[in-house]
Amino acid sequence: QVELVESGGGLVQPGGSLRLSCAASGLIFRYLVMGWYRQAPGHQRELVADITNGGRTNYADSAKGRFTISRDNYKTLYLQMHNLTPEDTAVYYCHVNREYWGQGTQVTVSS
Repeated sequence: QVELVESGGGLVQPGGSLRLSCAASGLIFRYLVMGWYRQAPGHQRELVADITNGGRTNYADSAKGRFTISRDNYKTLYLQMHNLTPEDTAVYYCHVNREYWGQGTQVTVSS
């Protein structure tokens, strides 16, 4: 059983930064990809960034140059976000293989 728990969301002013974390437990050592999606009210869930077990990263255009995905082992995934805008306001979800999902953490960018 894989369990993912996100943290690090909150309210931040435009131009600010946040670091999201995703703590994973369970049999994930065979994962192919971990990553982050987000869903804003009235919008579809969309990719933010992925990282493969080989360390290859993939970013949505909206995240390139501002967000960095990383992991320190197979247990913790991070998303460092800089220069946040109101358009980044959403619930952020981490996933493993797009099969297992966390409960999400709210990010609100507002002055």
